[in-house]
Amino acid sequence: MTGVRDQNATVDAWGQVHERAGARARIVSLVPSITELLFSLGLGPQVVGCTSYCVHPSDAVRRVQTVGGTKTVDLDRVRDLAPTHAIVNVDENTRETFDRLKTFVPEVVVTHPKGPGDNVGLYRLIGAIFSRETEATRLVARFERALARVTDAVTGMPRRRVLYLIWRRPWMTVSPDTYIARMLAVAGWTTVPSDTAARYPVVDGSDMAALDIDLCLLSSEPYPFRDSHLQEVRSLVGRAEVRLADGEMLSWYGSRAISGLDYLAQLAHQVRGVPVPAPAGVDAGLQ
Repeated sequence: MTGVRDQNATVDAWGQVHERAGARARIVSLVPSITELLFSLGLGPQVVGCTSYCVHPSDAVRRVQTVGGTKTVDLDRVRDLAPTHAIVNVDENTRETFDRLKTFVPEVVVTHPKGPGDNVGLYRLIGAIFSRETEATRLVARFERALARVTDAVTGMPRRRVLYLIWRRPWMTVSPDTYIARMLAVAGWTTVPSDTAARYPVVDGSDMAALDIDLCLLSSEPYPFRDSHLQEVRSLVGRAEVRLADGEMLSWYGSRAISGLDYLAQLAHQVRGVPVPAPAGVDAGLQ
């Protein structure tokens, strides 16, 4: 993720230079975690459109016009909103959507955080484009404190092999080349299978025990795993511990990544059997 090139422009993940936006910027966000980040940076009044998957902050986002899903964007509805800026993501939106947006939106900002550390550049990129540098700097400081907390919390803990399930029928997991895997790596956890070209590989249930994992996490999204699925998975993974996991906390970048790091620290200690208290004060939640 790149940052400020000069005082008046920034460079996004696609290499595009964006001039600093004025106070009248009209933003359509097609990325749920970016929508939340925009509100965290105080840009809520300028967000005129978002996807149906943009659910945070829940009270405020209900008042924003929806424009379809992340991969099923209603471009006519976007056009009607007359945005000056649209924000997209390499993984969550399609190239076709990007190309078509470029024909009528003056600035299409491309994001592509590949791991937790890229959030620093993401905060600064959005902050610089929309003149929220002070707010972005505060988020960077909060993120760095959260990262230090989780690093300290897991010091000395054994490394674990983790199967992170995101879908059922078929069973699907994540490869090491994903944001989720890099988030789990902060806790010293290695996702399996490691030798896959697919970013979200399918795993045969009969092969799970052979993966020799220590921990299996059942994500709350995109498949909504529940308590009722725990026993089913336990019967497949052999000796491994099986737990539910908050998918938003482990896969969303943006401002939620701050809470996500603290969630990861607590999860690591729960797996170890030692509870860790939640952080107090300004870093305890999203602001």
